[in-house]
Amino acid sequence: MYKIDLNCDLGESFGAYTIGSDDQIIPFISSANVACGFHASDPVVMQKTVEMCAKNNVCVGAHPGFMDLMGFGRRPMKISPAEAKAYIIYQVGALKAFCEANGVKLQHVKPHGALYNMAGKDYGLAMGICEGVKAVDPSLIMYVLSGSQMQKAAEDCGLKIAREVFADRGYMADGSLVPRGQEGAMITDDNIAMARVIRMIKEHKVTAVDGTEVEIIPDTICVHGDGEKAILFVKGIIEAFEKEQIAMTPTGDFV
Repeated sequence: MYKIDLNCDLGESFGAYTIGSDDQIIPFISSANVACGFHASDPVVMQKTVEMCAKNNVCVGAHPGFMDLMGFGRRPMKISPAEAKAYIIYQVGALKAFCEANGVKLQHVKPHGALYNMAGKDYGLAMGICEGVKAVDPSLIMYVLSGSQMQKAAEDCGLKIAREVFADRGYMADGSLVPRGQEGAMITDDNIAMARVIRMIKEHKVTAVDGTEVEIIPDTICVHGDGEKAILFVKGIIEAFEKEQIAMTPTGDFV
């Protein structure tokens, strides 16, 4: 029996602005990546999201990003490894406090957006992130892009890792994600996305935008909760898992 975690980026509403359908998505996933206030979210949203996860037995992870509410953390920023470490300690520490207040153990950390993509190629930045995570809690699992510099840094730092793949994102020949805005960045056909997911799990391969076959090993699959068809997509993936005898379970159970 194959085992896989299904994670989703959540808690990204802010003040009067609502993003995504967290209350509808949470019952169908095994792990949640909760925004920590820099790229999205606020204290009230963080508290509410952790409460919903606890109620639905969904494991909680921190989703720290660049301090960029206007750009939703998707714009590259030049920061040093030392700054990255401080950003991570600040954000992960904040969400960890909400988890403790609600009797929930923080399971993992997954950087958001541009920070995630940049650290996937920049070992120094990735190490700064990993050092920040280790400083807060060395038992936390790092969600890393499979085969990336983030994976190498986390392993060198002695952190447990969960290799992440994406159900609805295109891949470059080097295993990185196609930048948003470029052709092929998003997989919009649900059937194609689900077929890719099953192949990644069973064959450890994905076809890049240029036709290259990329080797990839998944422990956790990310689905985005802010799309119009997000809930139907998640339900479709779960049905595919059942058909293919793939067990959905949080990474803390097998990493």
